[in-house]
Amino acid sequence: MSNPSAEQAGRRLACSGCGAGLRFEPGTESLTCPYCGASTPVPRLAGGTEELDFGAWLGRLAAGADSYEVLDARCTSCGAETTLDPGVVSDECPFCRGALVPAGASKRLIRPTALLPFHVTREQAEAALERWMRGIWLAPNDFKRNATREGKLVGVYVPCWTFDCRATTRYTGARGEWYWETETYTATEDGRQVTRTRQVRKTRWYAASGTVHDAFDDVLVLASDGLPRKQADALQPWDLPALVAFSDEYLAGFRTESYRVPLDQGFELAKPVMDEAIHDTIRRDIGGDEQQVHGTETRWDDVTFKHVLLPVWISAYRYRDRVYRRLVNARTGEVQGERPWSWIKVALLVIVLLAVVLVLAAVFGEGGG
Repeated sequence: MSNPSAEQAGRRLACSGCGAGLRFEPGTESLTCPYCGASTPVPRLAGGTEELDFGAWLGRLAAGADSYEVLDARCTSCGAETTLDPGVVSDECPFCRGALVPAGASKRLIRPTALLPFHVTREQAEAALERWMRGIWLAPNDFKRNATREGKLVGVYVPCWTFDCRATTRYTGARGEWYWETETYTATEDGRQVTRTRQVRKTRWYAASGTVHDAFDDVLVLASDGLPRKQADALQPWDLPALVAFSDEYLAGFRTESYRVPLDQGFELAKPVMDEAIHDTIRRDIGGDEQQVHGTETRWDDVTFKHVLLPVWISAYRYRDRVYRRLVNARTGEVQGERPWSWIKVALLVIVLLAVVLVLAAVFGEGGG
């Protein structure tokens, strides 16, 4: 498999007509020359989406085998590591707009095996961001104006892990079953105290224990530390069935971030996601009207993984000493982002709402009188 940082190392995909650098055209399966318009199909490679054995690869990584050496550019501000364009020795970080310079030391990484090609074009991403900006309420006016004008849009392939596995979980808990009792109470009616009854729901608890089995497919874990995790996770879902085998051609014209979350740490981050599904299985297994889960012990079997690259359009804008990032899923057009609040607008809104409440209280108070 070719080196996913080939562009950074100085190799570029040249146009056969004029010799200029080719770029992958989002939404197509072609490389396009920005100067003469020549188009070249991207060859579809076989394989690449197969699962890799998790335990075996941990051993290989420890031995320094089956990995490739990469020299990326590191951001001096946020620490993100991405590629540089051919012939460029410094640039602006797409994640925070800090200085991006060659890292100076190489490292060995697991090669990506698959990716989702860019589908949303730059123009479509810009339109989606503009709609998102119009929709954020109570933001400072100068942020909305300047971020749209100055926030440079950069296409980046973001590294992720996907995990498959089988989980066998032993649990202890309790099953709650509802029953009803008649309760007597005293109430005041027409100035007199009267005795009434009502039905009250209660719960009987019974000890429960057992073993459940779950199977997981393509549990996605972001392997980047350059993106805000909350917003990046909200870009889901990704159409992972459309993954294609990794090929350098898809990277032409885009940045590629190296993963910063190691493989073993990635699986640890996947476990809480799977635990939620396991707890749902346990509750169904316990049955009854209510369930309590007191303890669990899970064995993970047949763990496999893929190292994949996902396409994201990123716009970073520094506003009042803080960087705000806006992300566009380059497959679906979904937009997620960070934004500041105008506390003047918030305060004015609170004042207006309080005034409305006081007016309504006065109106209904007079009507009641």
